[in-house]
Amino acid sequence: MGEKNCMDEKVSNEMQELLKNYTKEKSNLIQILNEVQEKYGYIPKQAQVEISNYLSIPMAEIYGVITFYSRFTLEPKGKYNISVCLGTACFVKGSQALLDRLKERLKIEEGQTTPDGKFSIDATRCVGACGLAPVFTVNNEVYGKATVKKLDEVLDEYMKKED
Repeated sequence: MGEKNCMDEKVSNEMQELLKNYTKEKSNLIQILNEVQEKYGYIPKQAQVEISNYLSIPMAEIYGVITFYSRFTLEPKGKYNISVCLGTACFVKGSQALLDRLKERLKIEEGQTTPDGKFSIDATRCVGACGLAPVFTVNNEVYGKATVKKLDEVLDEYMKKED
């Protein structure tokens, strides 16, 4: 329990510093959430509490905004966040097979992170690289004209980095 309180206190202190850069207007919510997402890779509960107090916005409203925009997440992502495009062009060219293979290899579902915190899986709608369909990304690196074999090779490479 002490570790959680320590983390909450750290986030709380960091949020106080971050929030100083913003006026207490509700219109700053998205910008603040963007900055928090950049800093932590997700929006921690304690950050939501600090934002709620600072902007005088109910927690439920902040939660609603976070869950409405796919850019924001409530869960920490893995060190390597793998996202498979399921947009029309990618889907037609077999991106579902890529997603299925990822789930099989990492033994997690979409939206989850491996227990060691190394990998997470997301499905996205369009990364804007339809000419390279099917596409998957690892963090911000795009892999186009992907096959299950190519996915396996890329995954093996990242797994080797971690050994």
